[in-house]
Amino acid sequence: MTWSDIYLFCFIVGFTLSVLSFLAGAVNIHLPFHIHLPFHGAHHAGGFSTSGQAHGGALRGAGKGAGHMSWLNASTILAFLAWFGGIGYILTKHSHLVGLSILGFALLSGLFAGMLVFQFMARITKATSGQMLDWDYRVEGTVGMVSMTIRESGTGEVIFEQNGARKSCGARSDDGTSLAKGTEVVISRYEGGIAYVKRWDEFTK
Repeated sequence: MTWSDIYLFCFIVGFTLSVLSFLAGAVNIHLPFHIHLPFHGAHHAGGFSTSGQAHGGALRGAGKGAGHMSWLNASTILAFLAWFGGIGYILTKHSHLVGLSILGFALLSGLFAGMLVFQFMARITKATSGQMLDWDYRVEGTVGMVSMTIRESGTGEVIFEQNGARKSCGARSDDGTSLAKGTEVVISRYEGGIAYVKRWDEFTK
């Protein structure tokens, strides 16, 4: 196998898998086989945020780990292979450079292409990674309203808004007293799918 064959093989592998990965992910075309080459590569996203509580309640916040992305991922590797192989093959066939010079140019081209892809992915990840808020998954401290009467030591229902959506769940009085339909309450804790609530006026005392 000659160097031109190696370069051509690298180009075909890198270019073909890049196109298939794009079609399977970005364009959402269902291929007859699975390709485990995600565009976003290996990364973990996070953020830092605080969220406000209704009725002038105290702010609550949560710090998350800073997001990071590995430079060694499927997309950068495929970009490297495609450019390394393509430039190496062209120079082998259409230049008078010696083998080591061609290899050097091919390596620099592949690294440059991989760097561009990595920078592009990092920008996309930074732009699309949403803030992870406590409000997204916690209901403690949320203000709601009793939608089904909570009898003494019994279970009723409460409705509340969370992350812009109206939700409902089973509810019990935190102190075991009855709460009439329409009573404004605050969720003090959430256990086993049941929200334990207190009257809003008692909560603010």
